[in-house]
Amino acid sequence: AGRKAYRSVADLPGAPDAAFVGVNRHLTIEVVRALAERGAGGAVCFAAGFLETEAYDEHGERLQAELVAAAGQMPIIGPNCYGLINYADGALLWPDQHGGIRLAEGGRGVAIITQSSNIAINMTMQKRGLPIAFLMTAGNQAQTGLSEMALGLIEDDRVTSLGLHIEAFDSVAGFERLAARARELKKPIIAMKVGRSEQARQATVSHTASLAGSDAASGAFLKRLGIARVDSIPAFIEALKLLHVTGPLPGYRLSSMSCSGGEASVMADSAEGRWVNFPALTDTHRAHVKSTLGPLVAVANPLDYHTFIWNNEPAMTATFTAMVSGGFDLNMLVLDFPRPDRCSDT
Repeated sequence: AGRKAYRSVADLPGAPDAAFVGVNRHLTIEVVRALAERGAGGAVCFAAGFLETEAYDEHGERLQAELVAAAGQMPIIGPNCYGLINYADGALLWPDQHGGIRLAEGGRGVAIITQSSNIAINMTMQKRGLPIAFLMTAGNQAQTGLSEMALGLIEDDRVTSLGLHIEAFDSVAGFERLAARARELKKPIIAMKVGRSEQARQATVSHTASLAGSDAASGAFLKRLGIARVDSIPAFIEALKLLHVTGPLPGYRLSSMSCSGGEASVMADSAEGRWVNFPALTDTHRAHVKSTLGPLVAVANPLDYHTFIWNNEPAMTATFTAMVSGGFDLNMLVLDFPRPDRCSDT
């Protein structure tokens, strides 16, 4: 309300730094051409109906080629995407609701790029304590590819780590440059690469005109680049949160503490088949931890510290401090979160 509207790009008082193009696919080409001629900084192309429809629409491929030609040297994102949200500065080119909040002054967060706008929306709705600095959707990657977007984002000092949802690699060389630069900046990258199943590979074609390719080859490529791969959205969010808090780990030695032998077993099994491990405690370290727990607790790693010290904050502090003094690369504490509506806090 209160903002002046203009009938066309030609009527604008000047070239916009960035534009959100939210018209149908045919008009999108016209608007993008007009923006490029005015010298605009770039555009998000929201409309669908381009190359992703080639299996059932004879015009989609041609229209996408015309869109890229109309843009010329002006960067475009999409088509078939929602755009971007900049939580670091409080700016967005976005057509829908989102659940994120602006970063606090001096704050840092992760950057996320996804080829699915709905996954992007859901990422902003997470309640897992993951601060997001930048969120971008890639759509069909008609001109600007995911790796190119990522290269720009990791240069921002407010970005701690990068998460990628990938349907298809836009450029092998681009991903190699991205991985190399991320190593230089010590900013870890994780990827959720879809296409393990035939159904998923077929879906990527109709979704963003992406060819998912061989899953084994994709996994080998990511491994060669040092980009960790996850297979689910919860794992994606939790891995990003861990890397945001800790940064790249210096090694693979882990410790775990819980008040349950069952939880200790689950933690131990979680490392099986992975590079990380729960090394045995040294005699000196074991004795130090033992001195905080008493004779009835078998001290090991992962540690089941039992329930003897529940609600005894000084004793719990002593045990936790002793356990994390062992020079591990990451110390983990498994906590219970009782339901406040059904459980007593005494």
